[in-house]
Amino acid sequence: MKRTIHIVAGVTALLTISTFWTSTILSELFGSHDTIIVVKMSVLWGMLVLIPAMATAGATGNILGKGWRLPEVARKTKRTKIIAANGILILLPSAVFLAMRAQAGQFEMIFYTVQALELIAGATNITLLSLNMIDGMSLRARRMKHS
Repeated sequence: MKRTIHIVAGVTALLTISTFWTSTILSELFGSHDTIIVVKMSVLWGMLVLIPAMATAGATGNILGKGWRLPEVARKTKRTKIIAANGILILLPSAVFLAMRAQAGQFEMIFYTVQALELIAGATNITLLSLNMIDGMSLRARRMKHS
């Protein structure tokens, strides 16, 4: 059951961040300021899905990986720490800042600078979460092989 919860939480987190990232790119390239406002507010509200998914994936990952001395587990643990720090220090504050600025109609250099930082941090987390998923599948295949 823990494994299933871990998988669902990890996939939810990856899909949520990917949706935020893609929606942001599309709204910035092809949308109006009104569209950007909707996307920025949706990203902020989407944190109600993302944060519990990330916390659940991290907690269940720690439980599942406890006692394992495999390189995949060590890599996943290291990446998870980076993902969490990135989310807490860059992505969440950026989402709040950008939503507030967008709602106020303040689309100036600072908005686009923070937007660029958020996109880079988001792409980093998408990459790290994807690598964690690949290592997770490798661990599962190893476990099934030895069962």
